[in-house]
Amino acid sequence: MVASTVAIFWSWRHGAMLNYGDAVAHLHIARRVFDSRTPRFSQLGSVWLPLPHILLIPFVQNYEWWATGLAGVLPSALAYIASCAGIYRLARRWLNPAAAALALVFFALNPSLLYLQTTAMTEPLFLCEVIWIVVWMVEWRAALDQETEAASYTLPPGSSAHPGLRRPIAPASRQRLRIPLRIFEAPGPRRGAWLGNPLAPPAPRTNVVIAQTTRLQACIAAALIAAIFTRYDGWIIALLAWSGIGLTLLRRAAAGERGHLASPAFWLASLAVVAAPILWFVYNSVGFGDWLYFARGPYSAHAIELRTSALGSLSHPGWHNPWVALLYYLKVSALDSTAAHAWGNAWGNIVLALAALASAAALIAKATADRSRASAWILLLWLPVPFYTWSVAYGSVPIFFPAWWPYTWYNTRYGLELLPALALGVGFAAQFAENALRQLKLSRLRPLLPRFAPFLPRIAFVFLFALAGLNVYLLLRADPIVYVESTRNADARQPYDDAIPPALQSLLTVFPRVPVLMNTSMYPEIVAYTGIPLRQTINESDLGIFRAALAAPSAHAAIVLAFDGDEVDQAVKKHPEGLMPVGFYEAPGQPSATMYLSSTWINRMQPSLGIPNP
Repeated sequence: MVASTVAIFWSWRHGAMLNYGDAVAHLHIARRVFDSRTPRFSQLGSVWLPLPHILLIPFVQNYEWWATGLAGVLPSALAYIASCAGIYRLARRWLNPAAAALALVFFALNPSLLYLQTTAMTEPLFLCEVIWIVVWMVEWRAALDQETEAASYTLPPGSSAHPGLRRPIAPASRQRLRIPLRIFEAPGPRRGAWLGNPLAPPAPRTNVVIAQTTRLQACIAAALIAAIFTRYDGWIIALLAWSGIGLTLLRRAAAGERGHLASPAFWLASLAVVAAPILWFVYNSVGFGDWLYFARGPYSAHAIELRTSALGSLSHPGWHNPWVALLYYLKVSALDSTAAHAWGNAWGNIVLALAALASAAALIAKATADRSRASAWILLLWLPVPFYTWSVAYGSVPIFFPAWWPYTWYNTRYGLELLPALALGVGFAAQFAENALRQLKLSRLRPLLPRFAPFLPRIAFVFLFALAGLNVYLLLRADPIVYVESTRNADARQPYDDAIPPALQSLLTVFPRVPVLMNTSMYPEIVAYTGIPLRQTINESDLGIFRAALAAPSAHAAIVLAFDGDEVDQAVKKHPEGLMPVGFYEAPGQPSATMYLSSTWINRMQPSLGIPNP
């Protein structure tokens, strides 16, 4: 919480909460659900999934919070704090406190993540959902295994064996429970068999364990539905996670354990998980006339790439080349998490390799030792690697960073989705190092070294924590790559943010409360900086009203703001009658803007302003 609070204060002081255009757009979408000429649920839009905007709605009702970006802080910060709690809880299932704390430090003090949790971006919320999905999946599988173990203590009807036992215990279980073998291997009824065995553990309460698995199953379903409505990555996670649950229960049903598979709770949860993406298809079909409008509409990722690419070319790095796409994603993940710029590419590669190898070794060791598959669910944390490899290669999702061509910044924040996997992998690597040092034999070395052997693990952890702190310091010193991208994003819009709102305010002082025709999806912060409500504008989210205004701009709006090439600009060029240009604005790399005043509205308002008609 301290790190989160410090980051929020820093971001507020530096005016960085609205650097990302996407953060501004998320706040704008949440605000227009109630503040628009046509308030309705479909104002949530069609491309971005709705949950982040729904969570923002209570906070954007305050105009100042909406205009300054404060409305996005609380949901993101709470998600960040919950993510930290989840990553530590997950790590403590296998790691000692020191190694788990190292994993937490690597995750929680990442400067890029700390910055994003001060904005309305969706990454902190999605990371929180993914981490807790994995936590609950691991705990669910462990509880299911415990339930099977509890069932082994159930007394069959008519049996005279020791209460709480159903079948002979396997040799491994005998050793673990430390129960004398003769108690269970006597051929017939034993004298005093009705007495309790003081060495046997109490029989687990089966009903309690079953209730725990049911609760965890419900938590998993809720988290999956939240992920489905947050980012499209969540659809893949939901498919894999719930399919895994279904296959596990199906396998157990084939072995005679049909309780969970036949449970109404499981099928209700399954229905909810399956219905979530279907509901999104229905929403797009009803609200926008195309069930795949989010994928092929004018604001989809493919359409945006077509508009922003040079001369319509789609040759971004990794396009139709999965190998290059993989390299770009792994590289941006390393840049987001390690100070590769200061220590060279080798440092980032070492962290990635150690995290991957240590995670794989931990999974193999855990599966071999316990014969449990609960730990296998941490592989979901590595899902961003294949997902973004495919997205970059075939999904119109380019990733740029200054180290490689085209030497600029774009979507660098996507690398943060691998941060939980890297943090947990670093914790595994630290634990392996500690175990190796504890088993190290120094008797053949110099006589003084064995005296320090008990302290070597502690010294190693002090070194690792210092290394993690130095990594954070170097990342901050060079400015996190995600924050640098956000500043470039803000700098591109800054000329318009400085010039257009004052000009609008001047006109609105003379002509108060008049409608303004503009496309608010490009620069939504202009409305907030002007100090007018969204319902005073006629914008693209107003559908029929907007279309009617485009057919006769001067008759429907007193002020028209057109950006070169947008729908308003095209309408002005088709119907220029009654429009007088009163301002022209330019920004490097951005479409030029022109502000018009409607003579129709001026003539209509002259009597109310005390101006005699000519």
